[in-house]
Amino acid sequence: MRDPFQNPFPSDGARQAIWEMLVSRDIDAFLAADWSMVEDDFVEEGFIGIDGRKEANPDKWRLAFPTLAAYREEWLRQARDFAGQSFAEDPRTAIFTTTTLEDIEIEGDTALVRKKFDGGITKADGTRDVLQWQTLYYCRRHQGRWKISGFTGYLPNPMG
Repeated sequence: MRDPFQNPFPSDGARQAIWEMLVSRDIDAFLAADWSMVEDDFVEEGFIGIDGRKEANPDKWRLAFPTLAAYREEWLRQARDFAGQSFAEDPRTAIFTTTTLEDIEIEGDTALVRKKFDGGITKADGTRDVLQWQTLYYCRRHQGRWKISGFTGYLPNPMG
């Protein structure tokens, strides 16, 4: 059984850095609703984010985030909404347990990263918030480190 808090790339510097950025740092920043913790993880110029709307059909996907500023506003909205909720379990443990990022394809200074969510979190009222989608991140080495240059996210998991 995998340890959801353990970086699965201990001997691969590039993949290790990408995992830390997209799992550990992203989750901690989201839980703190603190964009400043991740703002340096993005390439602002040319950033693009596609919202797959949990639809397998690409005809239904939308260019929801044509700029990093647009994505930042939605990220903050979601983080603040999440922070205002009460849970019957530790949210950090639940999100880490739900998150899998083990497939990173690197070609030169560009990476395609597959991050998947499969599980949920129990709210204080006993209902369960299902976390089941996946995101394809486009990363590149920029200014000496790996950063996110865009994504196609909120895709069904599994697809089709």
